[in-house]
Amino acid sequence: MSGVRKLLPGLALCGLVTAVAFALEALERHLFGRAWLESLVLAILLGSLVRSFFPVHGRFDAGIGFCAKVVLEIAVVLLGISVSAGSILEKGPALIGGIAAVVVLAILGSYCIGRLAGLPRKMAILIACGNSICGNSAIAAVATVIDAGSKDIAASIAFTAVLGVLVVLALPLLIPFFTLSNAQYGVFAGLTVYAVPQVLAATAAVSLTSGSIGTLVKLVRVLMLGPVVLLLSLSGSRKNGQRPALLQMVPWFIVGFLTLMALRSFGLVPELAIKPAAMLTSFLTIMSMAALGLGVDVRTVWKAGARVTAVAVLSFLLLAAMSLSLIKLLGIA
Repeated sequence: MSGVRKLLPGLALCGLVTAVAFALEALERHLFGRAWLESLVLAILLGSLVRSFFPVHGRFDAGIGFCAKVVLEIAVVLLGISVSAGSILEKGPALIGGIAAVVVLAILGSYCIGRLAGLPRKMAILIACGNSICGNSAIAAVATVIDAGSKDIAASIAFTAVLGVLVVLALPLLIPFFTLSNAQYGVFAGLTVYAVPQVLAATAAVSLTSGSIGTLVKLVRVLMLGPVVLLLSLSGSRKNGQRPALLQMVPWFIVGFLTLMALRSFGLVPELAIKPAAMLTSFLTIMSMAALGLGVDVRTVWKAGARVTAVAVLSFLLLAAMSLSLIKLLGIA
């Protein structure tokens, strides 16, 4: 019970930010006839503003962390109910192979950028893997096998958190610039956005097609973490001589998502459960995005340093260019 009580202040704050985000979206619809900023985006912005410009007492941190991680992961698992495996299988092996190629090339390219910028080898590896696979999760998993120092890990994660939020907010603005269809944008978001739940934030306001395709593409990209971590553990130094556990390479929520997707694909999920699950997924996602914002202080961009900032931005631009090239190469319409 003491553990639950520690979570309550942070959960209440996340709930309050979520409620304000819903209220602001409703106000937009009332005043303008449509919501220019969806509650998902508003929750991130509001949370980040609170963290950056108002003192947030330490007693809120446990609940915010729980909401940003566990609640967010539960939302990803539930998303599996609304996705059928056929939607990715019909895209063909070419897309899956292309995703793997983009991840490998992005890691190599980003690592080279980091080293040319003068970053230490381990920090360059962390940024390269975080940028190319799945943000903080990749950084945490890779750090265990290359025995990265706490300063390298903190700097990599701090900037990835900020840049990840900026990417979520900015990515939809590129749709008219590159004349992307819903399917193309889904693939683009899945290949470039750092975390699985952030893909939802970047695509949910665009279309259901973008959201489902983006999530599936992102999951294929996340599954590359296993081979990458295994390769690093075999070729480099390992912390205490140990390889990471299986759950570090394939997170539990990915397994949960794939399990529910399989159940849906085989018709084992009642149709009556699909709509309530989708509504719950949406609410939990927005609440976790509030927590994500509450965990991000935009001032950490300056604290991370100019070189880290430049390497992370250039690495993202490289990944985006590769992603757009893959979309054109495969002729995705």
